Amino acid sequence: MTHQYHISGMTCSGCQAKVQGLLEKVAGVKQVTIDLARGQATIGMERHIDTLELQNALKDYPKYQLTEAPVHAHHPASPVSDGFAENETESRTWLQVYKPVLLVFGYITGATLLVEVVHGGFEWMRWMNHFMAGFFLVFSFFKLLDLRGFADSYATYDIVARRWLGWGYVYAFTELALGLAFLTGFNPVATNAVTFAVMILSIIGVLQSVLNKRKIKCACLGAVFNLPMSTITIIEDALMIGMSGIMLVNLL
Repeated sequence: MTHQYHISGMTCSGCQAKVQGLLEKVAGVKQVTIDLARGQATIGMERHIDTLELQNALKDYPKYQLTEAPVHAHHPASPVSDGFAENETESRTWLQVYKPVLLVFGYITGATLLVEVVHGGFEWMRWMNHFMAGFFLVFSFFKLLDLRGFADSYATYDIVARRWLGWGYVYAFTELALGLAFLTGFNPVATNAVTFAVMILSIIGVLQSVLNKRKIKCACLGAVFNLPMSTITIIEDALMIGMSGIMLVNLL
């Protein structure tokens, strides 16, 4: 069975992720779809769940108020899960959907290749070091634009952040620290070791979401862009794992 509710107090994608996560923890809830623009939640249930039980799930966040939607206000449920609407991407081409992340990678690749040209020769280790510095600095920048929004979104799929919301905050600053470490050449062995470990943890949740075909928002560029979780996200994490692994082997 499926029911719709009005939810007030949601102002951003971070709020959307937070409310979704809280409602999904209610026993008997199978699926939660949230329309941020309309302030509506469509909840699939294994059994009838009293509205009060759903309201209690949000009691620690009083700004979010859940009420039953009038019958005439019901809209057909769209094929959505985990807060990411399929029809948001169906109307756009693949290039339009992933344009932000492709531009970011293009800028970082171009800038780091230019550094190699200036040095008068291409060195793989130096290029990878600069690429990873650019990657972590840029990606941490977007996360820090809306840190809370990123942390809430990240908690919907990351294996650590699902258990401890604070990891989302720590992760954003860890990326910033790694970017600065790669840029300044600080303790390359430790920097690459930490990168390898952190990205291994990160990719596990991504793989689980993609393999389970969950339609979920990717938090790689923070809460600024509405990107779907996909193989692109796997490639991002795998690239960082591969580069840090190669550099670590060469350094030891």
